[in-house]
Amino acid sequence: MNLISTTIRYSTYLLAVAGVIAMGFVLQTIRSQESAIPPPPVLPPQKIAPDDIAATGILEAKDENVAIGVPMPGLVQSVKVVVNQVVREGDPLLILDDRELRASLLKQQAAIAIAQANLAINRAQLAKVQDMLDRMTSIPDQRAISQDDLRNRTNDVLVAKAQLQAADAQLISAKADVQQTELLIDRLTVKAPRSGTILQVNIRAGEYASPANKQPALVLGDISTLHVRADVDEQNAMEVASGLDASFSLKSDSSKKFKAQFVRIEPYVIPKVSLTGASTERVDTRVLQVIYKLDKPKDQPLYVGQQVDIFIPRRK
Repeated sequence: MNLISTTIRYSTYLLAVAGVIAMGFVLQTIRSQESAIPPPPVLPPQKIAPDDIAATGILEAKDENVAIGVPMPGLVQSVKVVVNQVVREGDPLLILDDRELRASLLKQQAAIAIAQANLAINRAQLAKVQDMLDRMTSIPDQRAISQDDLRNRTNDVLVAKAQLQAADAQLISAKADVQQTELLIDRLTVKAPRSGTILQVNIRAGEYASPANKQPALVLGDISTLHVRADVDEQNAMEVASGLDASFSLKSDSSKKFKAQFVRIEPYVIPKVSLTGASTERVDTRVLQVIYKLDKPKDQPLYVGQQVDIFIPRRK
């Protein structure tokens, strides 16, 4: 009995030791299979001055990007520009289908011809009744004519003059209809509101364009000089130094710093729309937008829409 209990006790010890050894072997196997945690692909940006205000921003064209829309819903007949094309103010960008308006224009132009013919008829009628009245009034002895006939001829002249004025007004109205339709046709050719570069073309010939579309048909911007729009949290808004230059780095490369010249502070604090994903970031944060400008560097390509980390001097 003592031998059996001793054997069981020592067997328990051996099993415990074997379990510890097996667990250690398993942990060693797991560690050998684990890959080393790679370093972050991009180092976090570093402040040049410890007191600078850190903010996020985005690159945009000078005086903001222009989202080109269409004046009315319609089929796109042709797109006159491509991405990266430089345009001048007034250059055609796209043309909507204008066949319906041109059909109306033909009818309205015919109405002008009809109105001109009516005007000529009424002018001749006036000349006729005026001549009859003149002949009656030219008789030396007015007692030889009936006064009723004289009044009738006088009234005929007044009616003819009124009809001539109505015909003239009808002609003016017909010409105004033609001018209106021509303006509407010209309006279907969307033109560049200012000089710049085509940044996006989001529509093609044959597609249906509408002012209700969330995505603009074209995006235009002057990229000869870029602007940085910085979003400063409202907690730091009062500390932003006005008139001082700032520095920024791209989100993709924090090693290179760029200088940006102060342009203005937007006087309206708006809700924050670009979120970084940090767990401490509140969705209901409001931001003060500060605008800076920079000349495009020759050794570093910069693109509209890139996100940046910007460091703004704090007000003393």
